[in-house]
Amino acid sequence: MSSSEATEAASRNRALWTRLNAKFADANARAQWAREEIGWGLWSIPESDVRVLPELEGLDVVELGCGTAYVSSWLARRGARPVALDVTPAQLDTARRMQAQTGIEFALVEADAVATGLPDASFDLAISEYGASIWCDPELWIREAARLLRSRGTLLFLCDSTLLTLCGADDDHVQERLVRPQFGMYRFEDAEGGGVEFHLAHGEWIRILRDNGFVVEQLIEVQAPEDAATHEIYDYVTPEWGRRWPAEEIWKARKWS
Repeated sequence: MSSSEATEAASRNRALWTRLNAKFADANARAQWAREEIGWGLWSIPESDVRVLPELEGLDVVELGCGTAYVSSWLARRGARPVALDVTPAQLDTARRMQAQTGIEFALVEADAVATGLPDASFDLAISEYGASIWCDPELWIREAARLLRSRGTLLFLCDSTLLTLCGADDDHVQERLVRPQFGMYRFEDAEGGGVEFHLAHGEWIRILRDNGFVVEQLIEVQAPEDAATHEIYDYVTPEWGRRWPAEEIWKARKWS
């Protein structure tokens, strides 16, 4: 993707998330910031079950595509030093309000995750939960994450599973059959003027990670728990589907170069 295409995608996603922040993200921020347990994805799988995070005390962390920055708030409470970055001013305004209400403070930066402007080798951990991991071109944001991380730093990101993307219908409800081709999947656009998402097959994720000096340490294909309920907002996949097939996946990679 060219720099102009990346800028165009960021502009569209900024407009989309300005609307979505007003619609639900701002209203849900208080509950997300108040969570005692770190939870992953649609069904808030507890970190105590996933066990993918490193020891956080004293780590410099960058969250790429933070939204309302609830992930960074969880990490800050556990002794990390986060910098939370997002391209949408409205989302960062919500994060600032939550900081004022909770007293949890960390840096908030308005920037695109593909070109953050932050210094080289400044972080021990780069993390994205449905941020840059689906809203930015992987060729660009993975390269930027590699630049930001110190040697042996960790990259963690959660995104839609490849299988979920292949089973997603035009009405966004996931089917029990393949409805999209895997070969050629990359950029997905909302035909009605919405955002731009990026979804890859596993082989392409591994290629991009390796090209940028990462070695994959874990790929966790997330299963919905027995007591999961359909998400009140992201209802495109049911817990029944998610118990049979992975709707989400968590990638953990180490920078070796």
